Amino acid sequence: MIARAIGDLLPSALAVALSPIPIVAVVLVLGTPKSRASGIAFAIGWVVGLTSVGLLVLGLTSATDRSGTTSVVVDVAKLAVGGLFLVMAVRKWRGRPRGDDEPSLPAWMASLGDVEPRRALGLGLLLAGANPKNLALTATPAGTVAQIGLEGWSRVAVALVYVMLGSATVLAAVIAHLVDAARAAPPLDALRRTMTAHGTVIMVVVLAILGASLLGDAIAGLFG
Repeated sequence: MIARAIGDLLPSALAVALSPIPIVAVVLVLGTPKSRASGIAFAIGWVVGLTSVGLLVLGLTSATDRSGTTSVVVDVAKLAVGGLFLVMAVRKWRGRPRGDDEPSLPAWMASLGDVEPRRALGLGLLLAGANPKNLALTATPAGTVAQIGLEGWSRVAVALVYVMLGSATVLAAVIAHLVDAARAAPPLDALRRTMTAHGTVIMVVVLAILGASLLGDAIAGLFG
């Protein structure tokens, strides 16, 4: 059952890991004067924030477990989240840069050139824990865990796997910088430029695939 749960959470974890905003943000943080301390602080904030979201959703699904309507509730949630992801994919596609237009980034990213470790910690927490998209993405595997019936340490283990997979890109960037900052700088900058230029298209594809998959699972569960 654990293997099935991990398999079901992979698409959601991949969508979290490939989100362009945290990837670009962590690379910018790693270019600051206090890059090592700020990078570690950002990574800690991200992991704690994503873990908090996971625990929150797992707590809600635990309450659902006791109601005896887990399967129907999870399928309805998948239907709603799948539809939401498809709507998000369409909106992102319509809002993509066209022609020679330069991709735009949030204005707050301009202030990351000299970010301090404390602010980097808070930024990581906010990007992971206060992100509605992460909440929706986390709800899907948490619902699957409830549907399968995992309990106790099995549930915790699956949640940890999800957090580690969802944090893979952020952690990889920070670890690479800590091991050899000079050698890591060029590929990290290339990654930042790639995610800035093509992040919208990447997220459109990921959200469309995930949304279609969730809708298919929900329809099969409700009407199959």
